[in-house]
Amino acid sequence: MTAIRGVVFDFYGTLVRMVPPLPPDHRSIFDRRGLVEAGRRWGDQWSVGPGEGEEHRAHSGSEQAYTAWERDRLSARARACGVPGDQLEELVAEIDAAMKDLRLALFDDVLGLLTELRSRGVLVAVCSNWYWHLDRSLADVGLTELIDVSVSSARAGARKPHPLIYRTVLDRCGLAPEETVFVGDVWRPDVEGPLAEGMRAVHLWRADRAVDGQAPPLVAGAARIAELTELTALLWPAPATDPARSG
Repeated sequence: MTAIRGVVFDFYGTLVRMVPPLPPDHRSIFDRRGLVEAGRRWGDQWSVGPGEGEEHRAHSGSEQAYTAWERDRLSARARACGVPGDQLEELVAEIDAAMKDLRLALFDDVLGLLTELRSRGVLVAVCSNWYWHLDRSLADVGLTELIDVSVSSARAGARKPHPLIYRTVLDRCGLAPEETVFVGDVWRPDVEGPLAEGMRAVHLWRADRAVDGQAPPLVAGAARIAELTELTALLWPAPATDPARSG
C-alpha cells in the first residue's frame, strides 16, 4: 500500500461547528422588511447557495466576480418569491452578509490530531464547499499555522463532489491521489467524491454530528471513525504482536 503523504480535511462538521449566536433566520429578515409572504416562499435558508457538485468556474476568476454571481443568484430567487425590484438590492446584501456571519469553534479533537500529523511529516490540507475567504475562517479558529493548503469551492470553481475541486487540492498539495486520504462527515462529497478520484476516504461519524440519518454502508477504500483521535491508529496501525514471542 502506498505510504500516506497528505491528509485532506473537510471544514464544517469535521474540524469546526457553529456556536451561538447563530445567524438570523432569513424569514426574520423578510418579516422585518414587511415581506412576509416572500419570506414564506423563500424556504430553507441553508438551501439558497450553490448546489452540491455544482460547477461555476466561469464566476470564480476573482472575488468580485464570485460575489456578484452569489448576489445575482439570491436576487433572482428573491424576485421569484415576489420581492419588489426597489427592495432587492438591500435585502440581498443583508441576506448575503447573514449567510457568511458564522460563529465557528473547533471540535475538541482537532488541534491534537493536526499537530500529530504534522509531527509525522504529513501535509495537512482543507478542502471545503465554502465562501471566498476560507483562509479567514481558518484564521478565526486558530488553524492557520497547522494547515499547509486550503481550497474553497468558491475559488476552485466547483463544489464537492465535482472532480475539479479534488484535482485542485491535489495539485496545490503536489500529491498523487493514492498517497492522499480525505476525511469528512458528509458521504457524497467527503467519501464518494474522493474515492472516485483515487484517494482513500475516512468517513467521520460524530456522535454530535450535524448530519442526520443512518451512516451509509462502507465501501471499498473507505473507513469510518467516530472522532478524529482515531485517525492516526487507522492510518498507521501498530504492528501485530507475534504470539510466539509473547509471554
